[in-house]
Amino acid sequence: MPAPRKFTRERLQAAALALVDAAGLDGLTMRSLATELGTGPMTIYNYVDGRGGLERLVTEAVMAEAAWPEPSDDWRADVHAVAEGMWRAVRAHPHAIPLILTRRSLDLTTLRPAEALVQALARSGRSGADLLVAFRTVSAFVTGFAQAELVGPLSRDKDVTETTGRIAALPRDQFAGLAEIATAAEASDPETEFAAGMRIVLHGLQGKTR
Repeated sequence: MPAPRKFTRERLQAAALALVDAAGLDGLTMRSLATELGTGPMTIYNYVDGRGGLERLVTEAVMAEAAWPEPSDDWRADVHAVAEGMWRAVRAHPHAIPLILTRRSLDLTTLRPAEALVQALARSGRSGADLLVAFRTVSAFVTGFAQAELVGPLSRDKDVTETTGRIAALPRDQFAGLAEIATAAEASDPETEFAAGMRIVLHGLQGKTR
């Protein structure tokens, strides 16, 4: 009988995500993960297949935090709820956003919110290519909004006041639009913006239901 495994997948995920949260993606290595778990680097190779395996731990850990209520009889509310659950999970871990955007993953943890979103969109009457486009649109809004909010030019990082202040002070005769939204960004909040953005997306989706 094989010896019992020392670490669960969930513990590996939590440790990997903690490293990324604290030190960014560069802080995640076989050695750093081993240290975090109190073991040797070679032990980690029994669980994780190289750099790609480390990164999968992070994406799995992030998407495992996504939560949403049971489906209702309102597909719009369901799409909003799933999208918001995904957004909250992603924005809680800004250093992991590049992986969420670029790493393909087929693990069940990552597929579950995607399936919930597809099913909610399908209840609008969409299928096939129409359903695919709707799914891509909402998914792109979720990840793109998180990225823009956290690392974009009007992001809410520690330098946000300085950044928005500089943009707001741009010459109005050349950059009136940017100055206006920079001023608005100083008084805005992420949840209000996300909800408003989702209303725009859902309004567009509603216009092509069958």
